[in-house]
Amino acid sequence: MTTALITGSTAGIGAAFARRLAASGTDGSGADRGHGAGHHLVLVARDRERLRRQATELHDRHGVEVEVLPADLSTDEGIGAVEARLADRTHPVDLLVNNAGFGNKGEYLEVPLADELKMLKVHCEAVLRLTTAATASMRERGRGGVVNVASVAAFVPRGTYGASKAWVVQFTQGAAHDLAGSGVRLMALCPGFVRTEFHQRAEMGTDNIPGWMWLDADKLVAAALADLARGRTVSIPDPRYKALMGLVKLAPRALLTGMTSRTGRKYGPQ
Repeated sequence: MTTALITGSTAGIGAAFARRLAASGTDGSGADRGHGAGHHLVLVARDRERLRRQATELHDRHGVEVEVLPADLSTDEGIGAVEARLADRTHPVDLLVNNAGFGNKGEYLEVPLADELKMLKVHCEAVLRLTTAATASMRERGRGGVVNVASVAAFVPRGTYGASKAWVVQFTQGAAHDLAGSGVRLMALCPGFVRTEFHQRAEMGTDNIPGWMWLDADKLVAAALADLARGRTVSIPDPRYKALMGLVKLAPRALLTGMTSRTGRKYGPQ
């Protein structure tokens, strides 16, 4: 039985990964092993009680072992605890999903600097450290996979959030290239708007987002795991957003910056 570790597991995309992997496992590379062959799970989030409820539900429904690891990835202590679990050779992790993240509402200089630094800690430093801890062990075994959840905001001028997600994409692509041939796959997942708690937690309005832009988290995860199995290093798992990102590449930078700035006053990405 393989094991998957998911950060930010209790809601949204992270919870969808947990449901999918508990029900139908993969071999670590993303290849689906079928219903009833689910992963054992290591679930990481800040809320201990919510983690316990999630673990009980997944165990009762799918019969998989579920380990909970409460950790705040905006702190060195929290990152270190997850690093230690990933480095445990006696209980190896076959698939890491770096999903933890959050948004800040407001324009540059409106958001407290401490909040921006916290975002970089979670989105960049934690991703770097956890990916490094996981892939070191995976390379020794000659197999494994890492999904780093980024955002389509990585491809547009979008302040610290977009910059941090752009870093995730670039880092993942570079690491994937360096680990080519090792049996370890890395992929940056770039979703668009997904119906999760993300916007509510950041107090971002979503009333002006067109209905066609919303994605279902469970379908998103299924498509992402299929892309991982295909060996893709960047996944935009929806044809609507693939087309939209194609247009973004053609748009004048000044126009794009103005549009995303106005958008950011109303709501945040992901």
